[in-house]
Amino acid sequence: MSADRPVRVLVVDDQTLFREALTTLLEVREEVEVVGAAGDGVQALALVAMLRPDVVLMDLRMPVLDGVAATRRLRVEHPEVRVLVLTTFDGDDEVFPALRAGAVGYLLKDVTAPRLLDAVLAAARGESVLQPSVAAKVLARLSQLPDLPHQARPQPLVDPLTHRELEVLRALADGFSNREAAERLYLSEGTVKNHVTNVLAKLGVRDRTQAALRARELGLL
Repeated sequence: MSADRPVRVLVVDDQTLFREALTTLLEVREEVEVVGAAGDGVQALALVAMLRPDVVLMDLRMPVLDGVAATRRLRVEHPEVRVLVLTTFDGDDEVFPALRAGAVGYLLKDVTAPRLLDAVLAAARGESVLQPSVAAKVLARLSQLPDLPHQARPQPLVDPLTHRELEVLRALADGFSNREAAERLYLSEGTVKNHVTNVLAKLGVRDRTQAALRARELGLL
């Protein structure tokens, strides 16, 4: 994705009215261009091949081919496309299959417009964005994993996280966007973005989900 053009988005949802409303909502922002809409996973795969979007906003429960199966196919056939789940459901039977299939983010349909836009832009950058309730599920599942044996534990970070970077890391693990983390920590959004960049670099990971996993391994969360 080039920084000098809008993020190309494909909207996938089986409810026509919701697709149209979401398209209207996103198209008022110059940072986003909705290039198409699909009513099921099969249509989505065909349109992705034709339109080459940067981000697919993917519903989960759809006819013909559901969102999880479509996401799994996209990860294989179009790995450069980022899938951001937007659904009504946040049960374990929806969250974990979607994330395992390759979704980079998971939001619920009661999300606010600013947070949705932030999530779309973050997904286009390759970052992960999780609804706070979903982030809590992921961390709870991680806490149930057995500890690594002593000899397999990762080495301490060469460049330790600062106190402020740890605060930002915890906000990311809680599913906060940069804007929400800034409000929580009384910082500017630009400062939080810089801290996020530093945290990912120090942990040696590419996105927020990987950061939470790595931080848990290191005992930082």
